[in-house]
Amino acid sequence: MTVLEHDIGVDMAPNRPEVALEDFAGGIINPGEIARISWEAIIRNKVRSLLTMLGVIIGVAAVIIMVAISAGTEAAIAAQIEGLGANLAFVQSSFGRGGPGGGNNNQPTLVRDDADLIADVSGVVGTVVEQNTVQTVRANSITLSEASIVGTTIDYPSVRDVPIAQGRFFNEQEEDRSSKVAVLGAGVATELFGEVDPIGQPLTIGTTRLVVIGVAGEKGVVGNVDFDAQIYLPIQLVFDKFLPSQFARFSGNQVRIIYAEIAEDAVMDDVLLQLELKLLGSKGLTAEESPFTIQTQQDIVDTQGAATEAFRNLLAWVAGVSLVVGGIGIMNIMLVSVTERTREIGIRQSVGATPNDIRLQFLTEAIMLSLVGGLIGVGLGVGGATLFGRTSDMPTLVVPSSIFLAFGSAAAIGIFFGFFPANKAAQLDPIDALRHE
Repeated sequence: MTVLEHDIGVDMAPNRPEVALEDFAGGIINPGEIARISWEAIIRNKVRSLLTMLGVIIGVAAVIIMVAISAGTEAAIAAQIEGLGANLAFVQSSFGRGGPGGGNNNQPTLVRDDADLIADVSGVVGTVVEQNTVQTVRANSITLSEASIVGTTIDYPSVRDVPIAQGRFFNEQEEDRSSKVAVLGAGVATELFGEVDPIGQPLTIGTTRLVVIGVAGEKGVVGNVDFDAQIYLPIQLVFDKFLPSQFARFSGNQVRIIYAEIAEDAVMDDVLLQLELKLLGSKGLTAEESPFTIQTQQDIVDTQGAATEAFRNLLAWVAGVSLVVGGIGIMNIMLVSVTERTREIGIRQSVGATPNDIRLQFLTEAIMLSLVGGLIGVGLGVGGATLFGRTSDMPTLVVPSSIFLAFGSAAAIGIFFGFFPANKAAQLDPIDALRHE
């Protein structure tokens, strides 16, 4: 036993906490020394330190992964909406209790001819009407049941951004005359004709025989619509052969939606106002009686963005609870550490360490636990988000701000939950601490 050990009556045997007395002589002032001593205290109990950091690790990783999933979903939705076409406005029939158009069946609604009215509005460069149905399709010995048939208008390739890879799209004359021609999606063309050139080949839809005049380029799935699996026909042919209506001769063929492509140099709000006024005027209605709604791509993106942002915030708060739980774990372990190291604290005080030195050391240990846990959590969060995006159908997008937020929160939690144990250690009476067993 050394002279100093004898004087203060403390047994510094190897089974006691390792304390270098020269570190405390004259007080602990050097921040580097404080950091070194704190780190040694942490690695002295590696397993306990790792378990203490686990709550922070999980919390930080969860925040990053949850925000990445939400942001990736939001970006995918925006990309799908943009993939519907460029600079579009959507004019849709409102559904009331009586069907499309409002509260009763007598109220005017959108019809095929409304697309021509919209096309005359200044700033509108193209309109498209779609009418969907499902039919059995046969070509040679191949039969497709429940194939998606889209009756549409001549501006479809430009407005909906669907390129024509082979042949051509039908023209205005073929549309007006209900000509029996068809344009195939890329996937349907391969299913029906394989390696054979489809152009000019006969095709039977339901009981109607048509001729293939074109094949659309590959576009894939956009907004839950598989463009490659569709067959495009003149819309009047679809009305006449597949969706006949006994009211069409009086009120026109009703449609659910009309797409309008707006010129890039046009003022969107002005064009939409003129479009709405023209439609309402043609039906003799006021804005309050409007049987339709008008939206733009940006409106839909904003609506989806608000929903996903609220969901993202909810996920972030839920993940943040893990950080709080981790902070409570740090506080508990630091309180246990103060109790276990009471004699060590007394020794430090006896050789010159001030209460601020003791407080700063234990606070530094708590912050180190949080920061190391935060760094590990960042690595796991970024890696987990990337891996999740690559191995699942759900896209992910790591948001840099979420990394700084999560790591900053971990540091703040270390300070907040570490202060109470550190302050308790600083307030210990040196004599009582030295007598502690």
